[in-house]
This record gives sequence, structure tokens and C-alpha cells, in this order.
Amino acid sequence: MNSLEIVTQDAAVLHIKLNRPEKRNALSAELVEELHAALNAAEGSSLRLVVLEGNGKNFSAGFDFTGIEDETHAQTCWRFVRIQQLLQRLGTSPVLTVALAHGRNFGAGVDLFAACNWRICTPDATFRMPGLKFGLVLGSTRFAALVGVQKATQILDSSETFDAVQAQAMEFATQVAEKGDWPEIVKAALDTSVNLSPVARAMLYEALADHDYDRDMAMLVRSLSVPGLKERIQAYLA
Repeated sequence: MNSLEIVTQDAAVLHIKLNRPEKRNALSAELVEELHAALNAAEGSSLRLVVLEGNGKNFSAGFDFTGIEDETHAQTCWRFVRIQQLLQRLGTSPVLTVALAHGRNFGAGVDLFAACNWRICTPDATFRMPGLKFGLVLGSTRFAALVGVQKATQILDSSETFDAVQAQAMEFATQVAEKGDWPEIVKAALDTSVNLSPVARAMLYEALADHDYDRDMAMLVRSLSVPGLKERIQAYLA
């Protein structure tokens, strides 16, 4: 089974599903590389819209810890770096990006949702970012840019779970909608995406940007460089 399912791929639209339902769409090294490859293949002057969703019970359970005990420290760190690079690609993309989330979502899966322009979730969706419990700083500043520093600090400090109503109230989710409404939302996103050229949209996003992805990478690397990362992860998983 491929880790990605291509729903639509043409000159204007790349619509893909994370396709590891047996692992709740956890982000394995292979899945992250397939996401990068899909974005590489779709890049071009005609691309207008990227849509991400997940097969199975949820959007994504975040970083896949399966077999981490057999990885070297460098391999584990590189996997987190590649996720951060993926978040940066989505967050700075000159095309409209849409994430469609349902079910229980965690960690880097929540960060993947947060990186997109339109963030749609079902009423049953929940979100939790526990990375700081093992000392990892991934997506924290992006989260703060969306919901505000005080609210982000409250949620990240306690690793608390928040639901769809809370997500929309603090503007983490831009819309709450049942899955049956998603096709119309994707259609509306495509209609919106053709209003501007990719060049114009890129300039708009750059002009309005209040987020520094280079700082995100620096903070991630600093957190990865603190000795004992794998031991902290193992303690968290125990």
C-alpha cells in the first residue's frame, strides 16, 4: 500500500490523502519523503491548489515512533528536520493550501494541519501537541502566530487536548464542517485559488507574513541538540 493516495493531480490541483490508516497516518520517514516528492512533481506555474486529508479514523497521529529504538540519533534528527522542511514548504507556498482534518490528531500531524491556509476540521476532531514533553520544539511558533502567544503557552505548557469548537474559536481552524461538505469546500478553494496568479499570491503572503520559518528551524535544531533526545522519547512512550 502506498503511503499517499493521489485523489486529484492535474496542472491546477494536487489533492492527496495520507494513506497509512493502520498507523493512524503517522508520519513515517517514507510518508514524509512521499509528500515532498508529490509537491516536487506538482510544482509549476499552473498549480493553484494543494489539498491534504487523511484516510481512516483521523488526519494524522504525528511523528511515527515505530522502530525508533533501532535508529541512530542522526537518523531521528533528520526525520524531524525533513518534517520541518515540509511545514515550511506548505507555509510559504505561493499556492492556496487546504488541510481537511477529522478524528484525533497529534504532534507533527497537528503542525501539518497548521501549516495550511485553509484549515477545515470536522466537529469530532481533536488536537494535541505533546512534543515539548520530550523537549522537542516543532511548530510551536507557528501555533503561537495563529492563536496568540498567551493561548499557545497555555496549551503547549500543559499539552492539553483541544476540540473543534475551541480550535475555531481561537482561529486555529478556519472552519468546522462535516466530511460530506468537504467536496464543496474544495471546490470553493479552487474558485478562490484562481483569483490571483501564483506570483501575486506569493507577494500577498510575503507582505502579510508574520512568521519566521528560519527561526522555527533554528529552534528545532536547538531542541534536537540537547543530549538525551531518544531517552526522553522512550520515557514519553513508556
